[in-house]
Amino acid sequence: MSTLFIVSTPIGNLEDITLRAIRILKEVDLILCEDTRETKKLLDKYEISKQLLSYNAHATDARHTEVIELLREGKNIALVSDAGTPTISDPGSMIVARAREALGDELSIVPIPGPSALLSALAASGFPASDFLFLGFLPHKKGRETLFKEIAASERTVVFYESPHRFEKALLQLSAVAVGRRICVARELTKLFEEVKVGTVEEISAYYTENPDKMRGEFVVVVSSI
Repeated sequence: MSTLFIVSTPIGNLEDITLRAIRILKEVDLILCEDTRETKKLLDKYEISKQLLSYNAHATDARHTEVIELLREGKNIALVSDAGTPTISDPGSMIVARAREALGDELSIVPIPGPSALLSALAASGFPASDFLFLGFLPHKKGRETLFKEIAASERTVVFYESPHRFEKALLQLSAVAVGRRICVARELTKLFEEVKVGTVEEISAYYTENPDKMRGEFVVVVSSI
């Protein structure tokens, strides 16, 4: 039986990797990764030499077939993303689903837990986390306004990702529907310029208006429950 390992990798600081993850990356026959250049940085740090195969959101049917055939042949494969836990707001979920459908009981799928921007931001926020809603990256246009209204009405803590290009717009849209609501913005988690800000949506909006140079990197936004 072959194994597809879903391996979590650092979201910034390369020291944030488990001993088990390092061992698995050394033992597998090959590694599926979003960007071979990014994964190679991690492998070089831990002196791991392994065949890399590109797998991302643009993966073709031919690439899916290739991976499934390698697993059918008995190869053990590690799936990694550029950062964090594969399949969470990540195209890796496609190959996991297709491989399971194609191979069934002939395949073992094993998650190797580790870093997650979602959980790191939630922990740092101090907001209630026994029950929360994760939305991943919000849609660029269609349904976006409606989604913000749903976030404002939620009785659960809500977490979503946002890119630096749409972060300012996200704050404006949130301010319009969630007046006085406390939010946490976690930026560049585990990296050199990591920053976690907590306050009302108005306070956070004012902070970034006064510090436009800080609208860089990937953002995790946590909105406290009502």
